[in-house]
Amino acid sequence: MSTYQFSQRHIGLAPDEVERMLETLGVESVDELIDEAVPGRILERRKLDLPDPLDEREVLDELGRLAGKNRQLTSLIGLGYYGTITPPVVLRNVLESPAWYTAYTPYQAEISQGRLEALLNFQTMVADLTGLDVANASLLDEGTAAAEAMAMARRITRRRGPFLIDSDCHPQTIAVVQTRAEALGIPIDVVDLEAAIGDLPADIVGALMQYPGSSGRLGDLSGVASAVRAAGAVAVAATDLLASVVLEPAGKLGADIVVGSAQRFGVPPAFGGPHAGFIAVREEHVRALPGRLVGVSTDPAGRTGYRLSLQTREQHIRRERATSNVCTAQVLLAVVAGLYAVWHGPDGLEEIARRVADQTARLAASLAHIEGVEVVNDSFFDTITVRCEADSVFSSAERAGINLRLVDSGHVGISLDETTTEDVITRVVELFGGSGVAEAGAAGLPEDRMRRSPFMEHPVFHSYRSEHEMLRYLRRLADRDLALDRTMIPLGSCTMKLNATTEMIPMTWPEFTDIHPFAPLDQAEGYLEMIHQLESYLAELTGYDSVSLQPNAGSQGELAGLLAIRAFHRSRNEAERVVCLIPQSAHGTNAASATMAGMDVVVVATDDQGNVDMADLEAKVETHGDRLAAAMVTYPSTHGVFEPGIDKLCEIVHAGGGQVYVDGANLNALVGLARPGDFGADIGHLNLHKTFTIPHGGGGPGVGPVGAKSHLAPFLPNHPLVPQAGPESGIGPISAAPWGSAGILPIPWVYIRLMGAAGLRSASEAAILSANYIATRLSGHYPVLYTGPGGRVAHECILDLRRLTRDTGITVEDVAKRLADYGFHAPTVAFPVAGTLMVEPTESEPLEEIERFCRAMISIRQEIGRVADGEWPRDDNPLVHAPHPAGDVVGEWTRAYPARLAAFPLAELERDKYWPPVGRIDAAGGDRNLMCSCPPLSHY
Repeated sequence: MSTYQFSQRHIGLAPDEVERMLETLGVESVDELIDEAVPGRILERRKLDLPDPLDEREVLDELGRLAGKNRQLTSLIGLGYYGTITPPVVLRNVLESPAWYTAYTPYQAEISQGRLEALLNFQTMVADLTGLDVANASLLDEGTAAAEAMAMARRITRRRGPFLIDSDCHPQTIAVVQTRAEALGIPIDVVDLEAAIGDLPADIVGALMQYPGSSGRLGDLSGVASAVRAAGAVAVAATDLLASVVLEPAGKLGADIVVGSAQRFGVPPAFGGPHAGFIAVREEHVRALPGRLVGVSTDPAGRTGYRLSLQTREQHIRRERATSNVCTAQVLLAVVAGLYAVWHGPDGLEEIARRVADQTARLAASLAHIEGVEVVNDSFFDTITVRCEADSVFSSAERAGINLRLVDSGHVGISLDETTTEDVITRVVELFGGSGVAEAGAAGLPEDRMRRSPFMEHPVFHSYRSEHEMLRYLRRLADRDLALDRTMIPLGSCTMKLNATTEMIPMTWPEFTDIHPFAPLDQAEGYLEMIHQLESYLAELTGYDSVSLQPNAGSQGELAGLLAIRAFHRSRNEAERVVCLIPQSAHGTNAASATMAGMDVVVVATDDQGNVDMADLEAKVETHGDRLAAAMVTYPSTHGVFEPGIDKLCEIVHAGGGQVYVDGANLNALVGLARPGDFGADIGHLNLHKTFTIPHGGGGPGVGPVGAKSHLAPFLPNHPLVPQAGPESGIGPISAAPWGSAGILPIPWVYIRLMGAAGLRSASEAAILSANYIATRLSGHYPVLYTGPGGRVAHECILDLRRLTRDTGITVEDVAKRLADYGFHAPTVAFPVAGTLMVEPTESEPLEEIERFCRAMISIRQEIGRVADGEWPRDDNPLVHAPHPAGDVVGEWTRAYPARLAAFPLAELERDKYWPPVGRIDAAGGDRNLMCSCPPLSHY
C-alpha cells in the first residue's frame, strides 16, 4: 500500500501550504471558508455513497479485471469504424505524451504554434483528399459532421424545404441527422437518391450521399451532385479518407460539402470514440463553416504564424445567432490522424489503400464461386454485401473469432481494413463453405472512378520517413507550445487540472481500444460494467437519477438535455412550451444549443453583483406563461460566485411550469459540496474533460454526459443500432456511437475510484481555497469584479482591467500576451465580461506555482504603472509588443525598454525560460487573407 493516498498526489497543496493560505484569507479552517463561499441551504452534509478509494496499483488491477471481460474479435463490421495501426512513434510521443494531451485550445496562438501546425497538417490532408478548398480543424464524429452539413445547407440556400438522405448512408449517421433536423424543423426524406434525382422537390435544401455507400457500393455521386446543384440545393457527400486516396474525390465529383471520420488514420475504434470527424467545403462557403478553422498569418517581424480564424468562439459572440453550438473539437485525434498522414505520406497511404482494395477484390472473387452465395455489389473499395444464409454465417463467424455485419436475414456485410491479414481472408471464405483465396479478383474500383488528381504534395508529407526525423519533428512541435506539463494554465471556466498518469494508462490498452462500437454486447461486458458504474457514480455526485454518457462534448450534452426537456413537454401535450430563459452571463453555447433545440431564447438580466436578477426572472416567467420551457443556468455562475438564490431560481421556474437546466461547466466547485439534483436542477450536462480529468488535448476530446431527474430520464438519448444504449422513448442519438467517446471513459472512472468521496470533496475545497487566495493576493493590484455575499469567490475569480485600459491603453490582450514572456498561459480573456481576465487555478496546483503566477501578475501591474507614469509610451512598452521571441531580443534594439526586461521580466526566468516562437500574430490580416492549408516553404 502506498504511503500517500492518491488524493494527496492529485491535490497540489500540502497541509502547511493550506495553513498559510488560510492565514492570508483570515479564516481558521477550510470548513469556515466553504461556509462563507457556498450557500448553506445547498451545502451537502452527508457522505456520498461511493466506493472507498483505491491506490494506483489497485485501481489498475481492478480496471484490468474489467478490461479482461471484453473479447477482442476481428471486426469486419465497417459502418465507418475500422481496424487501424497507430504508428508507434505517434502513439508514444503524441497520444501518450502530456505535452500533447494536457494542452489547451489554441486561443492564445503564440504559445500554441506546435499543435496549430499539426492541425494545419490535418486540414491540408482532408482538403486534399476530399478535393475541396477548405477543411476545418475537426468535428466530433461523422454523424455530427453530417448534421452540421445539413444545417449549413439550410443557411446557404435559405430554404425551408426537405433535406434528402440516401438510404445507403450509415444508419447511425441518418439517425443523428434526423435527431438534429427534427428540432430545427427541417423535413428529412430517406430515399434512393439515384432514383430520385429526376423528381427533386422544388424547395430542396440539400442531399447527403455516402461514397462509398454503407453497403460498399460506389453510387453515381457525380450524377446525384449535378442534379442537386442544378436544383439550387447543396450536395453533401459522406466519404472515407482511405477510399479517397484511390477514388476520384467527392469534391471533384461535384459535392459542395464533404464529411466523414478520420478514425481509420491511426485512431483505434475504441468502442466508438473519440475520433476526429471532418468537414470540408468549397471556398465560397467557408464563412458558414462550423467549428474551428486554423489559418496562416504573420507576426510583426514577418514570421509565419498560425491562429484560429473566423469561427473562434463564435458562440460567445453570436450566441443564439451562432451557426453551430460546436465549441470543442477532437483536436488530439485530429493531430494523430494528421501525423499518420505525415508518417505514411501519399505513397504510403496509396500502398495501404490499394492493398485493402486488392484484398477485397480477391475476397469477392473467392465468394463468387460458392453455391448459394452472391456478392451483391459489383463496385466496391473495402466493403461488400453478401447474399447468404445470414444468421447462420453470422453465428459461425462469431464462433470463429470474426464479427461480420448482420444486415438482415439474407445479407451480411464484410469490411476489410489496414489490419486485415491473409489468414483472416482465408477464414472468411471458409465461413461461406469455400476453400482457398483467389490469387486475383476483378477490380471493385471501376477505371473511370480512379483518382487522377494529386494530393498531399506539401513537403511536410514527404519529409519524415525515418523515425529519427519524425521523433524530432514531434519534439519541435511540442516545444513551441505551453501545456500543463510545463506550466499552470489558469483558465477560468475551463478547469485545466492534472491528468494523472495512472488515469491515462488504460487509454491505450487494446482490451479497450480494439472493440468495435457495434460488436455484439457480450463482447463488451467489461466496458458495459465500467460504463454502468461510472453512470452510477456521476448520478450520486450530482443528485440526478439517470445519466447518459453518449454526448461527446459539453455542447452536445446541452443539446441532449434541452431536447429532453422539449420532448417532456410534448409528452404532456404542451408543445407550445419553447421559451428558454438564459442569463446574460451564460456561456455562449447555452444560447446556441437552445436555438438548435428549437427553442426561443429570452435573456434574463444580471444585477450589479453578477447574479441573476430575480425580479427580471419572475417578470419573464410571468410574461411567457404557458410558453416557458426551461431556464438554463451555470452554477457556480459564469461570474465565478455561488449565487445565493439558486434554489429560489429553481422554485420560480418550476412554479411557471418550466424545467431547470444546470450547465455543469463549473461542477469542479460543486463535487462533494452540493448536488444540482438536490437544489432544484431537473437536468444538466457535466464536462468530464473539466471536472473529471479527461484531458483537453489541445481542444478535445471532450465528453459531456447529461444527467436527469426521473421524470426526464425517459427522454435521454438512445441509439437505433444498440437499444441498450438508451431508453426506447428517447430523443434519438446525439452522437454516432452508442456510448459516445467510450474509449476515454476509463479516465474519469479511474479518477473517481482513486479519489473516493472524501478526496473528491477535498479537491473542490482546494479549488475554492486556491481561487480565493489568488483573489486576495491580487486584489490590491487588480479589482476583483464579483464576490458572493460572504465576500468570497467560487473556484475562479475575475480581475477587472477596464479602468487600467482607460487610463493607459493597456488591454487584457496585452496582459495575456505578456504572460507568455513570463512562461504562463493566459487566463480566460474578455469573458464573461469584456476587459477582464478570469482566473481558475484548480486544485492541482501547488502554492509555489500559484505564487509564481501571482508574482507575474504583480510584475505586469508594475509595468502597467510605468506606462501610466509616462516612463514608457503607450505604443512602445513591453506589454503592447509582447510576446518577445528570442529573435527579437538578440537583434538591433530600438525600443523604449531594455531587451533584457523584455526577455527576463523576473530574475527567476533566467534559469528556466520558455521562448515564444513568434511575436504577436496579426489576427485581422489572417482573416482578410484567409489561408487554411499548409503554406509553401517560401512562407517560412
